[in-house]
Amino acid sequence: MNRLGPGLLFAGAAIGVSHLVQSTRAGADFGFGLIWALALSNLFKYPFFLFGPKYALATGETLLEGYKKLGNYVLVIYLILSIVTMFTIQTAVTIVTAGLAIELFGITNDITIWATIITASCLVILLIGKYTFLDNLMKFVIITLTISTIIAVFFAGFNSTNTLELTQVFPKEEVGIAFVVAFMGWMPAPLDISIWQSIWTLEKKKKEKNIKNSDIIFDFKIGYLTTIVLGVCFVSLGALVMYDSGEVFSNSGGEFANQLISLYTDSIGNGAFLIIAIAAFTTMFSTTITCLDASPRAMKLTSKLLGFHKLNNYNFWIILLASGTLFIFVFYISEMGSLVKIATILSFITAPFYAFINFRLINSHHTPKSFRPSLFIKILSVLGILFLTSFSIWYLTIL
Repeated sequence: MNRLGPGLLFAGAAIGVSHLVQSTRAGADFGFGLIWALALSNLFKYPFFLFGPKYALATGETLLEGYKKLGNYVLVIYLILSIVTMFTIQTAVTIVTAGLAIELFGITNDITIWATIITASCLVILLIGKYTFLDNLMKFVIITLTISTIIAVFFAGFNSTNTLELTQVFPKEEVGIAFVVAFMGWMPAPLDISIWQSIWTLEKKKKEKNIKNSDIIFDFKIGYLTTIVLGVCFVSLGALVMYDSGEVFSNSGGEFANQLISLYTDSIGNGAFLIIAIAAFTTMFSTTITCLDASPRAMKLTSKLLGFHKLNNYNFWIILLASGTLFIFVFYISEMGSLVKIATILSFITAPFYAFINFRLINSHHTPKSFRPSLFIKILSVLGILFLTSFSIWYLTIL
């Protein structure tokens, strides 16, 4: 288990809104018809996530330090994109976590109060425990969720009276197209998490000095495979339990959480409520705390590399992100669905930038030849850049 770390942090960051929210919605609304979108997203994004730990192991640097070598303009673009997206993304994951807290604890139905409690708790934990806490927490969370979800899917399939229909569909109406783009935006995760992965890789190397490079790559692949398996599982839950039932997911955080947990209890039985509720909550809590930790780490290093010395402070960025998230909750949050959609679409539209920059860096003279990608990964990368770019341009033209 000590070999595992950054890969499970990746899984913890990825298995959140994209899985518990978007994947279950995909199954509930389209059955198994969007498996193609899940498969293509995971396939074409894989190389660009892999380049994060690869570059860190090859050079002892994060991707951000590599970006600086390509030119300060790359870091400036990253800084702008991060400021535009990080508050919305943090709010989106916190909404789902707060909704699950309402369902699990029931002390108050005020989602803003729960968001404040969750954000404050994450802030205290991170300022005290930092990477070691995250590393240990994720092993428990991911294993618990994986086992409970696979069991739920098994019973859902056994009890379902629906015909297993695997015909793939491509929505033609604007609402359906927007959902597909949002679904792919965070499946398995936004591409800027590759930067976080490079930071976590160096943290793991610092903590476990004798760990082998091959162990870290193996860890990443385990984490990535886990996100794919659970993505299919959540689509299956939505398809087997809710598709063609006439029931649709609510945009209210608390009601959505109730429906999500019902997907499990309808399959396994009400006796499993507490276990499922805890598994779902800890999963989203892990996503919330991971994002709250990673963005400030990345922004701190970006500020340092750009010479913004007054902003080169982890505490400054984490407090800013926490405050900005709560500001959105208090003044701008009306419904969960819209915010999640905005966050996920922004992630998809910015994906081509991260894909191109990561590909350029890993194939440059800044990366030792022995760590550069194989011909197969290069071809897959080019196809991925073309796919992400063309899909984003196409979506922007129909808005």
